Amino acid sequence: MAAPILALQNARVTFGGGDLFSDISLGIEPGMRVALMGRNGSGKSTLLKALAGDIDLDGGERFLQSGIRVAYLRQQPLITAGRTIAEQVATGIPAELQKDGQETGYLVDQVLAGVGLDGSRLLETLSGGEARRVSLAEALVAEPDILLLDEPTNHLDISTILWLEEELKAFKGAMLIISHDRQFLKNLTNRLFWLDRGRLRTHGKGFAAFDEWSEEILRREEVELKKLDKKIAEETDWSRKGITARRARNEGRLRALDRLRKERAERTKLVGKASLTLASGEKSGKVVMEAEDISMTYVDANGTETEVLKRFSTRILRGDRVGIIGPNGAGKTTLLKILTGKLAPTTGKVRLGTSLTPAIFDQNRESLDPEMSLWDSLADPGSGQLMVRGEVRHVVAYLRQFLFTDKQAKSPVKSLSGGEKNRLLLAKLLARESNLLILDEPTNDLDMETLDLLEEMLDAYDGTLLIVSHDRDFLDQLVTSVIVIEEGGRIDEYVGGYSDYIRQRRETEKSRSKAAAKPKETVERNAGPRKKLSYKDQRDLDLLPGKIEQLEADIKKLEAELADPALFTRDADAFNTKAALLTDLQEEKDSLETRWLELEILQEEIAGG
Repeated sequence: MAAPILALQNARVTFGGGDLFSDISLGIEPGMRVALMGRNGSGKSTLLKALAGDIDLDGGERFLQSGIRVAYLRQQPLITAGRTIAEQVATGIPAELQKDGQETGYLVDQVLAGVGLDGSRLLETLSGGEARRVSLAEALVAEPDILLLDEPTNHLDISTILWLEEELKAFKGAMLIISHDRQFLKNLTNRLFWLDRGRLRTHGKGFAAFDEWSEEILRREEVELKKLDKKIAEETDWSRKGITARRARNEGRLRALDRLRKERAERTKLVGKASLTLASGEKSGKVVMEAEDISMTYVDANGTETEVLKRFSTRILRGDRVGIIGPNGAGKTTLLKILTGKLAPTTGKVRLGTSLTPAIFDQNRESLDPEMSLWDSLADPGSGQLMVRGEVRHVVAYLRQFLFTDKQAKSPVKSLSGGEKNRLLLAKLLARESNLLILDEPTNDLDMETLDLLEEMLDAYDGTLLIVSHDRDFLDQLVTSVIVIEEGGRIDEYVGGYSDYIRQRRETEKSRSKAAAKPKETVERNAGPRKKLSYKDQRDLDLLPGKIEQLEADIKKLEAELADPALFTRDADAFNTKAALLTDLQEEKDSLETRWLELEILQEEIAGG
């Protein structure tokens, strides 16, 4: 086992008159890629600051091996008005690398080329995603041995998250990451630290093992408490709720896709027709919104026209769950405003359904008064009660459902963290009577327990959902279709979640290239209902379980090899090669499992006539 290059020994940090955590000991070794888990308020960011040396410990010691450089990516980028990107990035260069101005300029130019930013731009002109890139460049320019990353994917679009993943896969140092992005953590980590009720637990595998490992720990705690003939302590309740809920997430998603894929496929055929008029006899309110050939063009001060959305049609029915994805600035919010009637398109038309009662997630939190208590923000004046979708609830019981403690009920909103404020806003939003829920980036600043809670509640929501999000796993678990805005304003719609969109896009690109060579096969395939699986489909159905089983064995073997802490020190190239191969095998396994599920569903459809 390699010696740690950064460590805390019996660390204690006091906050608000009490210990946030105490007696925490941990070490980061070369090659470690650690996911730091824990609910909001557990002290994860504080622990990261202590490791970075940004705060002093109230007890214990911090150890940093001589010559080791640590770079810290803060959760909130620091913006200094009047400073250029290049000037900000240069502040990250340690003194030992600042040999002369020319070399410093070279280091800055090199890292800015990597993150794709113009160093002459002023910091105050940047978007949230661009500011994160500057912070990452500031961290990387130091040529660190250890990267400490606090919510690095917050406010980034999916394409930038994918870019960041590739950058971090190529990084040869150690990493410790706080993130609520499950897919991001699965793809990058090989160790787990779990800060749970002031205690740090460690595990020798990456984030993919977290659910099973943490659930087993909580199960053992429950058994021990029952032996003492006690109820589960309130302080453990939030953890067990969140983690136990994850077990059913994939099952729920597959059931939803199985049921709704057929409906969506039939509707997709209608969208391409010239007329989108409603069929006679359709129940009032069934059609929520209908867009016909919509486009949006903006004209700047110089008279230059930019078409941000190009010729798109869709029909969204009651109960649909639609995700909207695309790069930052591509027009997602514009499309959302057009679909909900708040903005008129340049061409085309939108028809809204009848009796719509929308509820909109306000990510700027303008509907929350910072001076009011949580109690008064939700309850009817003087009653301590509120109506939750037609049912009378006590405010404290309702707040518990959103993972707030009884003590917090009378605390002011301004005392909450960013994630807790989002949680309160969701509580307020989901209490309202609505049949159309519009969520614009609801997952920012939320911890995983709150994400699990939100997924559970949205899964039970019987209205229509429109969700703008960059969280791939969140989309996979909830939506039945995704509208994708590509660069240049082109819009396409795909059945399923984010993973389904990636797979279908690849398949579409392949089929387009083969379409001219197989016209007869195409006609036969679309001629009518299939009576049995094709030879290829049947063969895939028979062989895929064996292939998936072999991939699982290969993945398990690779994970065991990467768990060797000395591997990176011994052979960094071999470590990186194996880590890249592990990602490829996991993606291949996901693709084969999706293919197998589709064939199972198809076989059931054929058997059912």
